[in-house]
Amino acid sequence: MTVKINKKIVSYGIKKPEDEAKNEATTAEKAPAEAHGEFRREGNVVHMTETLERPDELIGSTYKVKPPVADHAMYITINDIILNQGTEQEVRRPFEIFINSKNLDHYQWIVALTRVISAVFRKGGDVTFLVEELQAVFDPRGGYWKPGGKFMPSLIAEIGEVIEKHLTKIGMIQPAELDEHQRKLVEQKRAEYEAAQGQKDAFAENTAKEDNGGFPAGAQLCTKCNTAAVVMMDGCLTCLSCGDSKCG
Repeated sequence: MTVKINKKIVSYGIKKPEDEAKNEATTAEKAPAEAHGEFRREGNVVHMTETLERPDELIGSTYKVKPPVADHAMYITINDIILNQGTEQEVRRPFEIFINSKNLDHYQWIVALTRVISAVFRKGGDVTFLVEELQAVFDPRGGYWKPGGKFMPSLIAEIGEVIEKHLTKIGMIQPAELDEHQRKLVEQKRAEYEAAQGQKDAFAENTAKEDNGGFPAGAQLCTKCNTAAVVMMDGCLTCLSCGDSKCG
């Protein structure tokens, strides 16, 4: 039988009968497990795939979100699956998400959003990009302030923050914490700012700090951490929460 070769030959090999027998034996070993489409295996490590079947029981966490723009709270549940349980490669990965609320005004887009996010979770791989994509959604009617002085541009953005919190909890995202030097520098700058303000009415000052998460009254919004903690110090805008400074 003549076979036309349309590509350049870069290597060749001799096919032996013992090689065929070895390949058939390897295929027969993998067939029972992979026939059900349960996982993809590389060596001894099992990876998530979009064909992974849902176990009867999953572990997860539920987070309460009560934005001031909504009449009712939203409860966000993220369930996880454990891969390679009992081995050195054991990992916990998100598998599905559910959002429940008494408010039926957002029912359609909530159902659509949870199905899409769950599909991304089940496909596996690096799903941390969802956090940035959701937090970049802005409400045309304007966002709102959370307790503690953090600004949320939309309800979708707060869902993204919940997913970020959960992925950080299970180890997929490393928490962005200040090192010891940065922490001391922020505390020093904060003390200098408060000292420069002089003696003010104690009651008014404490009330303002409580409403603003402990930061000085009149602080501006930080574009890096979305917290109202930016003050003018030594002629430079400095964030007292994350340490970001316009002067470097």
